[in-house]
Amino acid sequence: MPQITEINDFSAPELDVFSRLTGAQLRNKLEPDKGIFIAESPTVIEVALNSGCEPLSLLTEDRLINGAVSRIIERVGNIPIYTAKRELLARLTGFELTRGALCAMRRPKLPSAEALLSGARRIAVFEAIADSTNIGALFRSAAAFDVDGVLITPTCCDPLCRRALRVSMGTVLQIPYAKIGEGEGWPLGGMEILKRHGFKVAAMALTDNSVSIDDERLLGEEKLAIVLGTEGTGLLAQTIRTADYTVKIPMSHGVDSLNVAAAGAVAFYRLCKR
Repeated sequence: MPQITEINDFSAPELDVFSRLTGAQLRNKLEPDKGIFIAESPTVIEVALNSGCEPLSLLTEDRLINGAVSRIIERVGNIPIYTAKRELLARLTGFELTRGALCAMRRPKLPSAEALLSGARRIAVFEAIADSTNIGALFRSAAAFDVDGVLITPTCCDPLCRRALRVSMGTVLQIPYAKIGEGEGWPLGGMEILKRHGFKVAAMALTDNSVSIDDERLLGEEKLAIVLGTEGTGLLAQTIRTADYTVKIPMSHGVDSLNVAAAGAVAFYRLCKR
């Protein structure tokens, strides 16, 4: 049976993982070869469990023990479970828990970019996207519209940070992703990997040479990597120069651009949906 402990000492070191460690510390300082992430809400925790993630400890409101979290407790084995009333947990974490539960889990081992590209036809590449809400929304759209996998460049937000994972509704754990550009460099080294695996690269950007997202050549490509850039400044000039296509979404009423998460949803639906 799981060990359920009611919290009465907020300074207990076993609670550090939920409240006092930064995202970087979770990734690097606890079990550096594996790392830890936090799944927030019963829905996201269940998705993580269904994806094979290993739970380490659970923090939840006491009122949910026999309610929304009961099925999770049945699945997590003999891990420590900490509980308290909503007001006390808000003091511990600094905010009210989304739907009353947090679960610390081992970070899954990521595939290499080469392994992810093998057998894929439609890939999304996120270049330097820093906002966790946008990363979460992009992953959710990628999963919804048949993207085979996601590649993230070195300066991207961590897809398993708490907010990104929550916004994605757990789909970060349902669609494979890998890092690109860490050793070989981005964009040139990463672009070489994409093209070596037979991908044409579509850079989502507004230039004088941009083609419409409805361009028949674009739609007919057997393998396509769709590259989306950071908020505000967009893609690097070198990324655009190296791409096979520069692609725009036709818009009305003088609107010149969309938020990157919205643009990604449109691009994935048009270019990836089977």
